[in-house]
This record gives sequence, structure tokens and C-alpha cells, in this order.
Amino acid sequence: MQWVIGACGALIVAGAAYYKQSLSLSGMLAAVIMGTVYFGAGNAFWFGILLLFFISSSLLSKLHHEDKAELELTYDKTGRRDAGQVFANGGIGMVVVLLNVLYPLEIWEYLFVGVMATVTSDTWATEIGTLSRRPPRSVLTGKVLPTGASGGVSLTGSIAAAGGGLLIGAASWLLQLAAGMPDRSFILLTLAGLFGGVAGAFADSILGATVQRMNRCTVCGREVEGSIHCGVATVQSRGWRWMNNDAVNCISSIIGGIVALLIGILG
Repeated sequence: MQWVIGACGALIVAGAAYYKQSLSLSGMLAAVIMGTVYFGAGNAFWFGILLLFFISSSLLSKLHHEDKAELELTYDKTGRRDAGQVFANGGIGMVVVLLNVLYPLEIWEYLFVGVMATVTSDTWATEIGTLSRRPPRSVLTGKVLPTGASGGVSLTGSIAAAGGGLLIGAASWLLQLAAGMPDRSFILLTLAGLFGGVAGAFADSILGATVQRMNRCTVCGREVEGSIHCGVATVQSRGWRWMNNDAVNCISSIIGGIVALLIGILG
């Protein structure tokens, strides 16, 4: 019955997101599968955090959307998340949920908080940071970069990243209470969300500035993620060919999860 409830709940949420054009068809199907597993194999704690990430990210993606339209042309994918994006953001968390079923341990909870705090922090940093009046700077050199450039960070985006991590950390404690799970330290969970999320978000920027695959438009000369720009095919300018934005999101979420896990263990 829990799996049926999870499937129905996931279908309602994903269907609404598809209707609002936050998800593509493949993204909706992936979200239904993921939500079913999160609730069926987990409980309100696991599913609630996933839902919190998804709803907050979807709402922020619509924030001043008209100002982000030009930037979306440089991205590999649009604001409508497809299956690859859905699994890149929530796939590692789903693995942790299943590991907790096989080997129930407290460490999975902290790892999960860090993973989900990372994807939340990174999304918040991107969606809010791109609206900053000041241009971002390279996370490696401090050089001023165009708004939305891979590897760029800003004060506004960094504050947003911290806010996203704090939200996941604090909410995880409340969701554990709601799910009837053993009482964990509110401070440790909040710190795990904060530092895990910020560490993962900065790891995302560092990967974006170093090994992420970037292309160059042969018409305007701009460095972009997408394979098409100005109506023509782009050419690879740097990075590893397989290291697209989805791979960067996946790896950075693992890094954020490890940081949160260390906080849980050492605390």
C-alpha cells in the first residue's frame, strides 16, 4: 500500500509539474519512478526532502523567467527538466534510500541530507545568482565572467546556496519527527545541510571551471554548454567530452553528501 500511495503522490506532483512545463514528458516519467521509490522504500523524511527540493527549484526557475530567457539559450538543456536532469539531481539520493532499506544505518540519513542539500543549494545559487546586478567571478581566478558562465560565483548566489542548504537541513529534522524516526540532533542536521550544500555547490562551480565540457559558438564566439547556438552547431572548446552538466551535478552531490556525512560522524 505504501508503494501505491507513493506512486499516486508522485504522479500527482509530476503531472502538475508537466502541466506547468517544469518537466518534459521524460522528466515526468522519471519523477514518478523516483517519487515512488522515495516513498515506497522510505517514508515522509525521504520523500518530503525530495518534494521540498523539487517544489522550491521549480518555483525559483519561474522567478523573473523573462530575464533568464537569453541565458537559457547557452545551456545544454532548457528549464523543462528531462529524465537525465531528474536522475542527475535525485538519482544519488534514490540509491541512498535503497541502501537504507538493505542496511539501515544513521549514516545514510546524513549522506542523504548532504546530497539533497547540494542539488538544492546549486539550483538556488543558479536561479537567484543569475539575477544579481553584479557579474559573477571565476571560482578559480576571480576574473569577471558573463552572467550564467560555468564556473562563476557571486555573493548573491553564494547566499542563496547557503539558504537552500539550511532549508534542507532544518526541514530534515522536522520531517524525521513527522515520520516517527529516532530523534537526531537539530544542530547537526542543520549544519550538515548548510555545509554539505555549500560545499557541493562550490564543487559544482569548480568542476564547471575545469573539466566540464564547454562548447564555443562559431558565429558569436561565446562559450556555451549547448550543442547549438545562433542556429548552428557549436564546437568543443574545453573540458572532458563526457562531463556534461548532468555529470557535474551528480558528482558534486556526492561531494556534498560526503561533507554532510563527516559532520554527522564527527559531531
